[in-house]
Amino acid sequence: MENTITEKPTYKSFALHNFRKIPQMEQLPEELKKEIEVVGSVLPFKANNYVVDELINWDNVPDDPIYTLTFPKREMLIPQHYRRIEKLIDEGASKMQIKEEANKIRAELNPHPAGQLEHNVPMIEGQKLTGMQHKYRETVLFFPSQGQTCHAYCTFCFRWPQFVGMDEWKFAMKETELLVKYLKEHPEVTDILFTGGDPMIMKNKIFSTYIDALLDADLPNLQTIRIGTKALAYWPYKFLTDDDAQQTLHTFRKIAHKGINLAIMAHFNHPVEMSTDAAKEAIKEIRKTGAQIRTQSPLMKHINDSAEIWAEMWREQVNQNCIPYYMFLARDTGAQHYFKVSLVDAWEIFRNAYQQISGVCRTVRGPSMSADPGKVQILGVSEVNDQKVLSLRFLQGRDPDWIGKPFFAEYDEETYWLDELKPAFGEEKFFFEN
Repeated sequence: MENTITEKPTYKSFALHNFRKIPQMEQLPEELKKEIEVVGSVLPFKANNYVVDELINWDNVPDDPIYTLTFPKREMLIPQHYRRIEKLIDEGASKMQIKEEANKIRAELNPHPAGQLEHNVPMIEGQKLTGMQHKYRETVLFFPSQGQTCHAYCTFCFRWPQFVGMDEWKFAMKETELLVKYLKEHPEVTDILFTGGDPMIMKNKIFSTYIDALLDADLPNLQTIRIGTKALAYWPYKFLTDDDAQQTLHTFRKIAHKGINLAIMAHFNHPVEMSTDAAKEAIKEIRKTGAQIRTQSPLMKHINDSAEIWAEMWREQVNQNCIPYYMFLARDTGAQHYFKVSLVDAWEIFRNAYQQISGVCRTVRGPSMSADPGKVQILGVSEVNDQKVLSLRFLQGRDPDWIGKPFFAEYDEETYWLDELKPAFGEEKFFFEN
């Protein structure tokens, strides 16, 4: 059965230079527009006509979750950073002066958390493969140079340095030759994850060259190709009516026909993103290629910090034949201070949502921190010898021997990230810190 979306919308993006032309902006006070201008000078800002017209409830702005997900707000910068940029704009400073000040602020925002630059970049023949990361034994991340943007930007994005023109903070790789060579020399790698940015921003004629190179190499160790994308939420027409929609789906079919598992790692942050006809049809079209769709999102204050939202989202995902995969915590970078939820609250939200869903939805794991040592899951609050403790375990680790090992931290309702935790029971260090 063919998809029923016949209208062919033209993609139109909005950024600092033209956001005031969005018709719905006319109903907003100048104060909110000023916030977009100030914060958008530091953190990346990009929306599009689909997000603006079909996802945001403008009657609920500025509290609408999708507005908060895509449009900068004053609170996303700490007050002194906001004032520094606001002052320059008010004084009529040049774009270069504003950019220089913004770069100083960006350097204070932990632009590459979890050791991405220091620990994860692999080497081959003495050469750094700067478009790749290899943190976990089985999985290599690949950053195609043509996929280092997105259809719209999330205000929480931990890869925001990719989008602000600071090239020394970018991950990008043009050629697949070294990637194939690296995979041949590392038979332990079974999965490659195309990430970015968003690989689905690429035209299929470019995307397919990467895929064809991998398929033609006949790598016996390659079992799964993953594609991390927000396109199903931000521009589902990529798989429906765009000029290369059918070619993109054909490329997906080629992967499946080769006997390689294709997993679309879809980012859905709120149930409304799955509610449109376009999103539902795009999911169906992708599923028909033989691909799986796995869903993930961070837990974020002001967007989805309630058990009811997560339960609704997981149920809807399963109803549309997607597989709930991860609930993450907002990484310690960028505007984390605005979005973060404490570890204790995150566990409560996860547990309460988990109780509301059936077993088929319980494929999801979380809440999980993608920290320097690995992916750490908060298992819950326990009592040992009348002492309240946090119970955690590694879902992934730099050292595979860490995976699945439970460990305990002192109970603290004000901790938000792994490096803030203290070992329980008087221990000096966690086992992974030795």
